[in-house]
Amino acid sequence: MRTLSFLLMLLLLVVGCSAPQEPVPLTAKEDVTSAPVVRQALPATPTPAAPPAPPAAAPPATPGALASVTLPAGAQYVCVADRDGTRQQTTIEFVPKVADLCKRHPEMGPCQYERNLCRRSGGRVFAANGVEITMQTEAEYDKKVMRVRFQAN
Repeated sequence: MRTLSFLLMLLLLVVGCSAPQEPVPLTAKEDVTSAPVVRQALPATPTPAAPPAPPAAAPPATPGALASVTLPAGAQYVCVADRDGTRQQTTIEFVPKVADLCKRHPEMGPCQYERNLCRRSGGRVFAANGVEITMQTEAEYDKKVMRVRFQAN
């Protein structure tokens, strides 16, 4: 009986903590000029078919580059998510003051918040130069801003 109640509680915990992924919220057209961050959807494209597996002797391809990412001028990042067989791309643009900050110091809070928002919605983040910003890159950013680390006994 205890095992059954434990499994039931575990099941409820897992179901309760697994929220469905929602798409990145877009900026309304009337707010584009006054919003500090503008998120606009680019035209959806069909998801490309997976390339054939490379031979074992070939070096692995770099996971950071994606050939078909479209980034319009002025956009700092693009969020790419594959949903229902289509690739959805959302540009992330900041006001000029924040955009300059994010170009010089991408580890800062506003930039990181937008990248994490993209990842929570099931997307991948690409910078203006087309390179993916992975969680490993985020860890490197965190090392730059981590001044003091407190540890419990």
